[in-house]
Amino acid sequence: MSHESTVPGELGDPTVRAAEVPEPGAVTIVVPTFNESGNIRELLHRITESVPGRLPCEVVFVDDSADDTPEVISRAAQDCPFPVTVLHREEPAGGLGGAVVEGMKAAASDWIVVMDADLQHPPSLVPELVTTGERTGAGLVVASRYIEGGSRAGLAGGYRIAVSRGATWLTKSLFPRRLHGISDPMSGFFAIRRSAVTAEVLQPLGYKILLELAVRSRPREVTEVPFVFQDRFAGESKSTAREGLRFLRHLVGLRTASPVARMVAFGLIGASGFVPNLAGLWALTALGLHYLPAEILANQLGVAWNFLLIEHLLFRERRRHRHWGDRAGRFALLANADLVLRIPLIALLVGTSGMSVLPATALALVTTFVLRFVGTEALVYLPRRGRGAAGRTARRHM
Repeated sequence: MSHESTVPGELGDPTVRAAEVPEPGAVTIVVPTFNESGNIRELLHRITESVPGRLPCEVVFVDDSADDTPEVISRAAQDCPFPVTVLHREEPAGGLGGAVVEGMKAAASDWIVVMDADLQHPPSLVPELVTTGERTGAGLVVASRYIEGGSRAGLAGGYRIAVSRGATWLTKSLFPRRLHGISDPMSGFFAIRRSAVTAEVLQPLGYKILLELAVRSRPREVTEVPFVFQDRFAGESKSTAREGLRFLRHLVGLRTASPVARMVAFGLIGASGFVPNLAGLWALTALGLHYLPAEILANQLGVAWNFLLIEHLLFRERRRHRHWGDRAGRFALLANADLVLRIPLIALLVGTSGMSVLPATALALVTTFVLRFVGTEALVYLPRRGRGAAGRTARRHM
């Protein structure tokens, strides 16, 4: 659940909602915040100095804070010559990326500029981002640290610089076509036409919303402008090891969005299950257990390993359709049925088709693998019939 307030004007006054004052060619500046109270007043001051004189604007803060950031925004916005909206989320679904998507849905202007609250993204560049988009006809304008005139000077320390460069290299390697023409896919500072945003297809996780937009709903025309990454004005960086892990999970989810890519990843995860399987078999037989029951028990370790990886890497966004116990039980049944089906299938291929054992075994492995992948998607992770659309509608109106 969330609540919305709009300032200037009395807090919560529906007559001054930013969404009701659209202006052609205007810009909505979307700022996700998490405990950024020390930066708000200076941020709004710099926006006031840089933006309204050149193009009409509104500011939408989407706040996940546990401190007094919403109250600070309300007080600071009284002096602003433009509408300021505060959307406070009690449940920060999707992290910073989810907050940006909420802000985009609330935007009323032709252009949306996404930027951080910590002033590492200079507000003075907002008019240039929009002007460049209008001049070139681009749907997305990225503020890049990695083209001529740009700099990552505000990244503190060699470790953060190395992580940023490594993440940039990894994402461009995984999505060479989608990220063509984007030198800085890790940038959190960009302008996008509201007409180019397809919020329904976005599945944000963590703080790299530009990557999500570029991969899932990239506009046809993209351009860049250079910017110098500034020092943080106040507070502490929100980049943590946990956010890094969420970013890696997000990368896997984006890369495996197509059925073929998901099948390949499913096979790789299945192959990795041999490690706990063999380790368990060795431990159980070393304890004196007969190899047949040891094989059965050890196989369950591989099944559990595969289930955990598939849950968190391949089907994260589909887990809500069933209770985890239901999903685990169905997955285990399919995984063990694979063993039961494979041996009769090999016997059938050898006995009726005259195939030798090795090619028959290889064909049986491929067949049962494909059946297990299709079964996992259809029986474990697809929405229950008649509940998917209704459930989504109910959640949207909560």
